[in-house]
Amino acid sequence: MMKSQRCALVLATLVVSAVQAFLSPDPASSSYSSPSSALSMAIDESMMSRLENIRRSYLALTERLGDPDVIADSNLLMKVMKDRSESEEVVNTYETYKQLEEDLFGARELFQESGDDAELREMAREEIKAIEPQMDDLEEQIKVLLLPKDPNDDRNIMLEIRAGTGGSEANIFAGDLLDVYRKYMTTLGWQVSTIDSSPGDDGGYKNVVLEVKGDSVYSRMKWEAGVHRVQRVPATESQGRVHTSTATVAIMPECDEVDVNIDPKDLEISTMRSGGAGGQNVNKVETAVDLLHKPTGIRIKCTQERSQLKNKDLAMKMLMSKLYDIENEKREMEERARRGSQVGSGGRSEKIRTYNWKDSRCSDHRLGQNYPLSQFLGGDIGPMHDEMIAMDQEEKLKELSQEQAAV
Repeated sequence: MMKSQRCALVLATLVVSAVQAFLSPDPASSSYSSPSSALSMAIDESMMSRLENIRRSYLALTERLGDPDVIADSNLLMKVMKDRSESEEVVNTYETYKQLEEDLFGARELFQESGDDAELREMAREEIKAIEPQMDDLEEQIKVLLLPKDPNDDRNIMLEIRAGTGGSEANIFAGDLLDVYRKYMTTLGWQVSTIDSSPGDDGGYKNVVLEVKGDSVYSRMKWEAGVHRVQRVPATESQGRVHTSTATVAIMPECDEVDVNIDPKDLEISTMRSGGAGGQNVNKVETAVDLLHKPTGIRIKCTQERSQLKNKDLAMKMLMSKLYDIENEKREMEERARRGSQVGSGGRSEKIRTYNWKDSRCSDHRLGQNYPLSQFLGGDIGPMHDEMIAMDQEEKLKELSQEQAAV
């Protein structure tokens, strides 16, 4: 990890000690420094340099938004806007922090110069007390904002739900998960399209694949990857016995040829008639594509589109996402093992939640928390994702603390 990243944790301890020294119980006995030197006591030189670099880059990108050449190139304009937005929160938080430092200096100076004016001294003291908790909050925000980010967080995804153990009930449960995710995605304004599906005999799905596009889709949906277990009485159960069924959710970041290199020699592609509804073209022309990646054994059948070319493109897109996901999962497993993470591997074999219909309870095993089942079924899974993000950030901060202590 880069030294500049490890230094993020120094912010908390240095700011606390600097503020305590700067705001001693007896303000009159404190020595003074300029706002800039006070800020340097809270943030070391390396951290200050990093924040200033981010700020300069942000201002430069802001200026580029008015460049006629940038405005004329829609792709370049989108890239500049995206790059600028990624640092906007850091810059705004940093600017607010610097303003508070100046306000703190002014309040301390006012206290010192108030002399025997008790009312003025009390006003300055109250201002100092008001600034301190605001600084504490900003310290935590800055630490989190400067943590290393998952490079896949901004990507769109391929979402695959596959029925597991439990027969027809597992298929129905897979369909329930699909309904929940669609509700959640609708509230966030994401675009959802079905890439492939295999309906169950009694309802639900044996397997279904979605393409999801939107703002930072992977950053939230990655917490859904793993095994979901349901405990309930199936509609087909005549004696009222509770059955346990499972479904596996895979969240695959979308990628392209730059991320995954596929040798055409490793592919075996065949075509067939799609069958089902769709008119004569679907039923009489070989529009469906069956793609096999020989090195991994991954097989993808794509029948959604009405042309063979489009189905082939979709099949290739799904294959690239699956191959990228395999490598990505391997890297994440190694990283989490190194960190000793308790958040969870995000792997497909990890049991992440149990849904108990009898007790109307949704239990997240990674968080060790229960949620109302009605909340989950209503698509309100955002709070669970927020908790997972907070836990992951906490572990990263803990790791930074340990690394800093070892320096």
